[in-house]
Amino acid sequence: MSDETQKSREDLVAKSGLFAGMNPFMGIASMIMILGFVGYTIMDVEASGAVFAAGKGFIIDTLDWFYVIVVNVALFFVFWLLVSRFGDVKLGKDDDEPDFSTFSWICMLFSAGLGSGLIYWGVAEPMYHIQSSPFLDRGGIEGGSVDAAISAVTVTNFHWGFHGWGLYVLVGLSLAFFSYRKGLPLTFRAALYPILKDKIYGFWGNVIDLVGVFGTIFGLATSLGLGVTPIAAGLERLGWMANTQTNQLILIAIITCLGTASAASGVGKGVRILSEMNVMASIGLLVLFLILGPTAFMLGIMISGAGDYLWNFIPMGFWINSDPEVQWQGWWTIFYWAWWIAWCPFVGLFIARVSKGRTIRQFCFCVLLIPVSVVTLWMGLFGGAAAGVDLFYNAGVVDAVNDDYATGVFATVAGFGYDYLTMPVTILITILLISWFVTSSDSGTLVMCTMLSMGDEHPPVKFRIFWGLTSGVVAAVLMLAGGLGALQTASIVAGLPIAVILCLMTYGMVKTLHEDFPVEDVEDKLEMEFLNR
Repeated sequence: MSDETQKSREDLVAKSGLFAGMNPFMGIASMIMILGFVGYTIMDVEASGAVFAAGKGFIIDTLDWFYVIVVNVALFFVFWLLVSRFGDVKLGKDDDEPDFSTFSWICMLFSAGLGSGLIYWGVAEPMYHIQSSPFLDRGGIEGGSVDAAISAVTVTNFHWGFHGWGLYVLVGLSLAFFSYRKGLPLTFRAALYPILKDKIYGFWGNVIDLVGVFGTIFGLATSLGLGVTPIAAGLERLGWMANTQTNQLILIAIITCLGTASAASGVGKGVRILSEMNVMASIGLLVLFLILGPTAFMLGIMISGAGDYLWNFIPMGFWINSDPEVQWQGWWTIFYWAWWIAWCPFVGLFIARVSKGRTIRQFCFCVLLIPVSVVTLWMGLFGGAAAGVDLFYNAGVVDAVNDDYATGVFATVAGFGYDYLTMPVTILITILLISWFVTSSDSGTLVMCTMLSMGDEHPPVKFRIFWGLTSGVVAAVLMLAGGLGALQTASIVAGLPIAVILCLMTYGMVKTLHEDFPVEDVEDKLEMEFLNR
């Protein structure tokens, strides 16, 4: 970090007192924002829900084209970087080496970007799409058929694949570049330095980081609130705990405490170790599904779905539904794009935090292609397993998903027909759900504290504990008030200003790369290499 940048950061961080190590304005403003939002929501859940729903409706009905443009611009920007002359530029100084091994790094990418959602949505989403979707209608495919299963896996891959991860690559790359290469604070505001210059240390910088904090804290709270449903469903199937609101609150408290403890221990210990354990256990679960399920059918669905997705992801990405009477795209695709965008500050900053020393090409390749490869494998096998037992064994997975999306994966396990293995596999799934939620909680806590401390990679432990517990409290309070639906909708609305910031971020990266690495320098370097030979 340059002396000038270090001075700017130190001027904005308290030296002593309650907020020592943190930007006092950001800390106070964040707490006011959270208290105000929670207070407004719980005072009149129906009224606040109507307001948030109106905002969500406006985005889905009016701005669907904007979200489609944003995700495609981000994705093509990443593809361009992969083959551009800037691929060998390091996210750091030229002699910087990565802080983590490649395996640990990749594991932590999953802890923030995917996690538990793969486990229950890997079954639930294909089972929704196998019944109906515009892609079934356009292809003349009958719902509930083998061809419908392939189409369902293709659509699920689309929603979890290149376009979403392209957004994470854009944000993570920008933050890592401007922090580790240019010496700016590791905060959301740093990526807009090419446009705002030193104004990032003032009002506009604070606004940008507060938007990032908003998306992170409420995204975490929403995930905790909604994510305990599949955990409680698993415990209920095991006969260990009834799926009641009181028990869900207990689960939130347990997960919050575990995540806070992991965040307090730091990235190099708790987060890394948990992420590696989760990946290894998830691989074991995937192998179990492959062995216990209709293996040949699963592999066929996975390969067909992956091939169909690779062939069609570009036209699918540009498709906009022109029929206002059909709400499917708003319910699914636009909702996904808004949700991915709302999570960009959290996931992007965490990925940047663990990616120092990587080259741009290595970063783009690993953060884009490896997760998407795993997604297509996972969704294909899980979706194929669920479709197989439902189509051939009448396991009732579709009915289970329609009744409660969280129970689909457990219905699939029961549908395998190995009664003596149902309980052990259900236990493994439930433990994995808890563990993945813990890693999401701890990484999100570290991201919030990093932004509020103006880019400190090791923020004070007291703040990690405070913000970790705060996310759990927010989730619990809103669950008691019945406001989690409103919160989820509000998080989607929060994605709109973030989408605008992403456009500016793309422009800033292109501008800076061309200024810092002009064509003349590349030609001189190639000439020197030729002469040295």
